[in-house]
Amino acid sequence: MDGVLTLLVGTTKGAFVIDGGRDRQDWQVRGPFCDGWVINHMKGDPETGQIWAGGGGDWSGAGVWRSSDAGASWQVTRLSRGTMDDWAEKDADFAAMIGWTPEPLPFERAFQQIWSLGIGAGVLYAGTKPASLLVSRDQGDSWQQVEGLSNHPSADSWSPGGAGLVLHTILTDPARPSHLWCGISAAGVFASEDAGRTWERRNRLSNAESCDHHDHPAAPRDGETGHCVHNMMRAPGTGEVIYQQNHHGVWRSPDGGRSWEDITEGLPSTFGFPIQVHPRDPQTLWTVPLNGDSAGRFPPDAAAAVWRSRDGGESWQGFRAGLPQSACFFTVLRQAMAGDGRDPAGVYFGTNSGSVFASLDEGETWQEIARHLPTILSVEVLERR
Repeated sequence: MDGVLTLLVGTTKGAFVIDGGRDRQDWQVRGPFCDGWVINHMKGDPETGQIWAGGGGDWSGAGVWRSSDAGASWQVTRLSRGTMDDWAEKDADFAAMIGWTPEPLPFERAFQQIWSLGIGAGVLYAGTKPASLLVSRDQGDSWQQVEGLSNHPSADSWSPGGAGLVLHTILTDPARPSHLWCGISAAGVFASEDAGRTWERRNRLSNAESCDHHDHPAAPRDGETGHCVHNMMRAPGTGEVIYQQNHHGVWRSPDGGRSWEDITEGLPSTFGFPIQVHPRDPQTLWTVPLNGDSAGRFPPDAAAAVWRSRDGGESWQGFRAGLPQSACFFTVLRQAMAGDGRDPAGVYFGTNSGSVFASLDEGETWQEIARHLPTILSVEVLERR
């Protein structure tokens, strides 16, 4: 029997949990959790049901929250200082009011936010702003920096994207725990095959001549994809197929990121943030195109559509049933699309206007299952086994 399905929703005003039960119906919203922190990303363990939520900001500093009881209670592991620490150091009354204690934090002022979380082979990863990769081998109680990535020879040349220099995507290979991929805006794709000790920058185009239609500082050039990668997904199975949505289109790599092919043709625009891949079929993927970088970042013609490919990006079809078709100006951010493992597969996305949409038929029809939430930064699926 399929297990209980829950959506984990990170927002600008805390974490939310949306319960769909065993039949993906009668969705119930719980929250906000995590003391109203900005929560950039959440992850859950399907074996234990444990949930992690990463976020923070200038006021609170960065941290990772954890719940072991399906979101009923939460504890935070703070990792870096924020403005509240500076205030509390100077004001005993304020320190008492917020329950502050003067223990040093492990990374002091090294970064301001946790931007992404990843899980692989019992290991928990976190990406930060500014970009670095952290690892925890004790379920998030303690964290260490992955020095191999921080000390990459190209690190001095990494440039921030519009949201800053953020490590926003962490991919793992269940069959090969030593293989990792990270996406950094705007530095590109990095891969490790030795559990993070060494890293290779993987942005090479498979055919540079086919990419001369882009005209933007973040566009492909010098034989590489644009370094402002927005999101990546690894396709299921034993192959090395990875898809990415970046600042100028959708791209496919057949070889673990060593080379990239432009598969944008057939989509209504080259700009978007999320990408989602089918849980069993490596040729099926979804994306939400937006009208352009400086054109407003909303659906083309202000009419929402999710586009699906069944052939690895060779062709695309847009689906609109159940989505707003007029005066629709929302944005779907880079980590705000997810999928479940059911048959047919469910696909979900959240908007910066606070709605969550669900499709239980692989993207053909949609229903709004939550509305009026804060700005949605991420959506993930937790299926209890």
